[in-house]
Formats: sequence, structure tokens, C-alpha cells
Amino acid sequence: MKLIKAVMRPSVIEKVLDALAQLYVSGVTVTEVRGHGRQKGQTAVYRGKEYEAHLLPKIELEAVVIDDVADEVVRTIIQTARTGEIGDGRVFVLPVDENYRVRTGDYLRD
Repeated sequence: MKLIKAVMRPSVIEKVLDALAQLYVSGVTVTEVRGHGRQKGQTAVYRGKEYEAHLLPKIELEAVVIDDVADEVVRTIIQTARTGEIGDGRVFVLPVDENYRVRTGDYLRD
């Protein structure tokens, strides 16, 4: 199993969730986060004063999927979330060694 973590613009999350639903990926966690990458934030104006916003709002999506569909899920996220601009985000893929159900304590296999 793989844990897919994707950080993206807030404006694309609904499109990404719809695309993942087409792949029958239903178990996802979505978190509002703040951060920056290469763009190092942006300059904004508030009440006539210019200021630097170093941490930009982003969305982090997490999904655990079986190995067989991980590549397709990553491709779908990248294609759906891409705007072509700096700040589109990142996708990370990590192995999942163990998986337990909290309610019962059962160890789950793929």
C-alpha cells in the first residue's frame, strides 16, 4: 500500500476529488495548510499598505491506496491540479508498512 500526500492550490481541490472519485478512491483526508515553495510567498496590499505574505494557503490531500493504482492516482492528481503556474504544489508517495482499524484494533492487509 502507498500513502499519497498532495499539496495543492485550494481552488483545485473539488476537481481533484471528483477525478479521484472516478477512480473509486473514496478514503481521503483533506486538510487546510499554509506554506511556500519556490515562490517564497507573495506581496499583497491591505488598507493601502504593502506587505509580504510568506505562508500561502494550500490544501493537503492524503489517501492510502493499493500499490496497483498508486501510479494512476498520482497521474490523475497531477493532471487535475496543474495550472502551469508556480505554486501548483507537490505530490509525495510513501510506503505504508502497517495498517490498523482504530475501532477494533484489527491489523488490515491490502
